[in-house]
Amino acid sequence: MSALPLGFLPVLVRREHASLAIKLLAPPVALGLATLLNLGLYLLMGRDPVAVFHAMLLEPFLSWASFSEVLLKMGPLLLIAQGLAIGFRAKVFNIGAEGQFILGAIFASAIPIWLPQATGQWIWPSMLVLGALGGALWASLTAFWRVRLNANEILVSLMLALVAAQVLNYLLLGPWKDPAGFNFPQSVMFQYDAMVPILIPGTRVNVSLLIACALSLAAWLFMQRSFAGYKLQVGGLAPRAAAYAGFNEGRAIWISFLIGGFAAGLAGAAEVAGPLGQLQRSISTGYGYAAIIVAYLGGLHPIGIIFSALLMAALYIGGDNAMVSANLPVAAVRVFQGSLLLAYLVAIAFVRYRLEWRHAAQGSAP
Repeated sequence: MSALPLGFLPVLVRREHASLAIKLLAPPVALGLATLLNLGLYLLMGRDPVAVFHAMLLEPFLSWASFSEVLLKMGPLLLIAQGLAIGFRAKVFNIGAEGQFILGAIFASAIPIWLPQATGQWIWPSMLVLGALGGALWASLTAFWRVRLNANEILVSLMLALVAAQVLNYLLLGPWKDPAGFNFPQSVMFQYDAMVPILIPGTRVNVSLLIACALSLAAWLFMQRSFAGYKLQVGGLAPRAAAYAGFNEGRAIWISFLIGGFAAGLAGAAEVAGPLGQLQRSISTGYGYAAIIVAYLGGLHPIGIIFSALLMAALYIGGDNAMVSANLPVAAVRVFQGSLLLAYLVAIAFVRYRLEWRHAAQGSAP
């Protein structure tokens, strides 16, 4: 086996064109790489890697009861990821979707908490609308700071997510606390008309999954068939060209944050009006952060995000299974999610670039 001649260095060179096949291979390669890395980690932890693999990646699809729970988890992940991906393609990074999700849940909960005796089919749609507006309102704070004060949107949106969690704590430990709730930090249970209708009888899957699929179609039409979506994409790919063409950067930031906040708030409203049936502190389960992984794993494309949301939802359910059957700590499940994003970023780097060996005298590639 011949050694590499001295004086040669590896250089990443941008591909002129990446084939569709290579792009489609990136997510499964990332999943395989992340799985191998984590199975090695589980072996070092003294866990049976085969049992963990079976519980985490196979069990969610082996029974209808488990798969229905996957579909239930898929709804909020799909909603949030579709909203975030629009901004990410415009290079507007909304990292605070978790806070917008919480505010959506809070705004939606105001109706059944303030009107506990109200009845009628108008309640749950009104909750969804109010929740979406609440998420958009919270996101608009970051947009304002970014456009008017040139603040970093990553830091501002992330800090506002922490503020949103404290607002939730205040409400559930104060004015919205259920007086008959045995001192638990939760609101009263919502009335029947405040619950989103069940989509599949015999399961907890509700109409919010259909709403998420409809939003996915709307996201595809917006990004692929509208001039506003085209301007956002140009602004992300070529900011100077967009500025020369007269595209308004501030408007792109506002649109990105309002759409992302609207989708996250809608997901939060659907969560309290769906599987939870009340406002709880456990509403903050990390959906807003996991949706970032979903968006990128789906290639920031509405169709790809549907499949990545299904995968991430399966990891949520499979992680719960592995914690019970394989005695896996919850931190290990989160490590798997994070390593999946890391593996995808490595895979996508080799989609956009190829590795060449060059003589040191040639220098690095432009």
